[in-house]
Amino acid sequence: MNVVDLIEKKKHGQALSHEELVYFAQGAAKGTIPDYQLAALLMAVWFNGMTPEETRDLTLAMVHTGDVADLSGIGGIGVDKHSTGGVGDTTTLVVAPLSAACGAKVAKMSGRGLGHTGGTLDKIESIPGASVDIPMDRFIRQVREIGVAVIGQTADLAPADKALYALRDVTGTVDCLPLIVSSIMSKKIASGAGAIVLDVKTGSGAIMHDLESSIELARAMVEVGRLADRPTLALVTGMEQPLGTHVGNALEVKEAIDILAGRAGGRLKEVSLRLGAMMLVACGTARDELSAREALEKALASGAGLEKLRQMIAAQGGDARVCDDTSLLPQAERKIPVRAEKAGYVVSMDAAKIGLASQRLGAGRLSKADAIDPAVGLVMNVELGDRIEAGQPLVTLYANEKGADEAEALVREGIVIDEKPAQPPKLIYAVVRPEGVERF
Repeated sequence: MNVVDLIEKKKHGQALSHEELVYFAQGAAKGTIPDYQLAALLMAVWFNGMTPEETRDLTLAMVHTGDVADLSGIGGIGVDKHSTGGVGDTTTLVVAPLSAACGAKVAKMSGRGLGHTGGTLDKIESIPGASVDIPMDRFIRQVREIGVAVIGQTADLAPADKALYALRDVTGTVDCLPLIVSSIMSKKIASGAGAIVLDVKTGSGAIMHDLESSIELARAMVEVGRLADRPTLALVTGMEQPLGTHVGNALEVKEAIDILAGRAGGRLKEVSLRLGAMMLVACGTARDELSAREALEKALASGAGLEKLRQMIAAQGGDARVCDDTSLLPQAERKIPVRAEKAGYVVSMDAAKIGLASQRLGAGRLSKADAIDPAVGLVMNVELGDRIEAGQPLVTLYANEKGADEAEALVREGIVIDEKPAQPPKLIYAVVRPEGVERF
């Protein structure tokens, strides 16, 4: 088979066969197709797209370029949740233990991404002693015994995606729907999940900025899950402002603990409950989302969700006392309020700039070699629609050695204040199921 023939076919808008897509994925994983030819094919896909069948075949071909986890020993249907990425998006640390407290088997493998804060793995590692590098046999035993584990992906999980993502990042092909779908779903399927729930973001802090593109992405991933015989559901949620009030690694752990302890609520809690209800239904633990929601709220009120987080932290070597005393988490040296320069209403936010502000403080990476400072980040003091006075803190920066001036400038650019109020955006826009889309 000749890769030039594949490039020519896709350049002219023709569909690639199953065998051709297997050849493409294997060539990417093994390095037998040169980067310049892979890049040409990626750009042809960006221009001409893929059919649902092509996207499915590419996804499954990428799955089988490496290991596929066998979770048959966990004692139930393993359910995984994936977010397309956002700011202050700490849902995993709320919904994973809360769902486990309701009987779900939450077996989550995560990767380390680049961005404004660390990923879920970095957040867990901000807990003193906690590890995400856990062997597969121990991972399965932990899920079987306490119902929840969150660990790093094995090195051989979907290696084709690692190669293709690195090229997409430098060739302007990141924002290509079939390539996004195959990247996300190949990792989820290779991770062994029996059921998958997706949180697809829309807005200024999301990979897809407009609602229709976000719904289209959700539909495509749900369809690939269906074709791959993995029950898949998606929630489309707003990212016009940070989801939680805390942005940073230890700061986001603190907010998750505060929610599970009943001390905090808001948008992060609501999205977590919606995702948790979908997870319980997807894995067969609840018959419908109404009864699932009731079970989750009961586990929240009783403290069972916090207890599951405590158990997970302890099982992964961490200091579970943080669940009772969040001051044991890493602490920043300075707290710097960014004050409003005028009175008015918060009418818009650029969530991406808020996220970048936390990155400048050291909460995120620009390259995979960058070290993360677990203590730094920021706390939002306002949200969209709020009336504020001049001098009122908009955001509090949690800083150590670097980036405070840059972070303050980004915050000021990212928060717009006007004399007239504006309608706050929705939090939840749609639920996407195999049978269709329900809009709100």
